[in-house]
Amino acid sequence: MVKEITVPLLRTFLPKRPVDAHKGTFGHLFVIAGSRGFIGAAKLACEGAGRSGVGLVTAGVPRPLGDFVACSLTEAMSFMLPSTDAETLSQAALGPALEFAATKDAVVLGPGLSQHPDTQSFVIEFVRRCPIPMLIDADGLNALSAKPEALTERSAPCVITPHPGEMSRLLGKKTSEIQADREGAALEAARRYGCAVALKGNRTIVMNASGDGFVNPTGNSGLAKGGTGDVLAGLIGGLMAQGMTPFHAALLGVYLHGLSGDIAAREKTQRGMTASDVAECLPAAWRVIEGEG
Repeated sequence: MVKEITVPLLRTFLPKRPVDAHKGTFGHLFVIAGSRGFIGAAKLACEGAGRSGVGLVTAGVPRPLGDFVACSLTEAMSFMLPSTDAETLSQAALGPALEFAATKDAVVLGPGLSQHPDTQSFVIEFVRRCPIPMLIDADGLNALSAKPEALTERSAPCVITPHPGEMSRLLGKKTSEIQADREGAALEAARRYGCAVALKGNRTIVMNASGDGFVNPTGNSGLAKGGTGDVLAGLIGGLMAQGMTPFHAALLGVYLHGLSGDIAAREKTQRGMTASDVAECLPAAWRVIEGEG
């Protein structure tokens, strides 16, 4: 039986913020995202990360898109990676990405990467060999649906954040089956792949391999828009870079994300709010978690 996420629970594992801290204190997140036509996914993931409290964020993007991404990112840095002719990440990006990741604290893999065959090969090998905690979302999960065993071959802690369609491909079930038993699907995935799971949707389910499960009470239909999942991925990844476990980061991240969506809906309406609004309302959501609002 899953429990409901509560603010008192979240306050028990909030990352500490020492008064003598510097940006290195709060970790460095590597966001591997974006492809031709999906630059916004990288931007939104970095914006979500920037609102997490993390010290530094670097976006790893296909080299031909580097200038466009650099122009759109104010706080985050960019790291150019080898690309295919279609301007997606190529298999040649594996070595540089792994070398760069080894010096960072956590990685987000997947937003807007595309389903190009070379990119999918990159994802599968990166997951197997990544040495640091990672979050896998979107096209990262789509790539793994062809070789999900890569998730069990990894050495680093991990959280996956599928929507029901992505979960159906990972488990080999119909989406309707996933929706009929969301708690059971999240538990099956967590145990099969040995990772934390955030099964997105109305009342997101967060589960770990030990069977500890929680349901998120925050959020509204305004979050059912392109880009909001990218914000969530960056937010959870940023929390992991600050030293939180994938499971705790997912619990805090989905609650904050939904609460920010509720705040955005009050200001912008559910119809009128956007993914960028969700990112912009995260500071107000933090005030609630930290007891200031």
